[in-house]
Amino acid sequence: MKILAIGDVVGRVGREMLFRFVDELKYQRSIDLVVANGENASHGIGMNRNAYNEMMRAGVDCFTMGNHTFGKKDILHMLEKEDNIIRPANYSGTVPGRGSMLFRTKSGEKVGIINLIGRVYMDPADSPFDCALREIKKLREKTSIILVDFHAEATSEKEAMGCFLDGKVSAVFGTHTHVQTADEQISEHGTGYITDLGMTGPVNSVLGMERSIILNRFVNGLPGKFEVAGGKGQLCGCIFDIDENGKCTGTERLYLREK
Repeated sequence: MKILAIGDVVGRVGREMLFRFVDELKYQRSIDLVVANGENASHGIGMNRNAYNEMMRAGVDCFTMGNHTFGKKDILHMLEKEDNIIRPANYSGTVPGRGSMLFRTKSGEKVGIINLIGRVYMDPADSPFDCALREIKKLREKTSIILVDFHAEATSEKEAMGCFLDGKVSAVFGTHTHVQTADEQISEHGTGYITDLGMTGPVNSVLGMERSIILNRFVNGLPGKFEVAGGKGQLCGCIFDIDENGKCTGTERLYLREK
């Protein structure tokens, strides 16, 4: 089966890029499942109900989140009601929502998806490595196809997770940094891997935000409220080919820009 993983969707421009490219990709590449990171989908922080509904109409099947999971109050009800949204599994056990899901595609195939968050340069969380093993054990009882979105800052932590889970899951893809890496690969024991999927959002920006505000912070040290940039957009992600045994047989990194 073919799985399209889409990097952090940022604001209105990011959502528009889903409408611009997802259906076309589904048709051209015979995509069976589309998973996107939605933690920046609403005004750059969090995901509200309107953004969720819009991205569903654009063709996204399920959503992972990250450090901005609770940026919009809608998410509390959505995590309880919707069965296709997960937040980092290594959050405290008292945090609302689930950290993994079993998703059934239209063709009936079962896919396990796990969301983890890193601990390097991030807010405190439980060990993503220990948590990964627990979630994998739970999903392995129902499917051999398991995906992991590791929402983390440090490339070293992401690469370590890729090595740790090689042969245990079908694919590991990083999110959070908004900068796509060019290291897509099939690891030694059959796990697809990319350090960061990149950002789906405005091209003329700094990580999706208005450039002038970010420049003022760096150049002049002046604080300012972040605002999502507008203009032309891009879609970043990766297609993973997964066989019936849950092994990755192909990877294709995607970087599509609006003309």
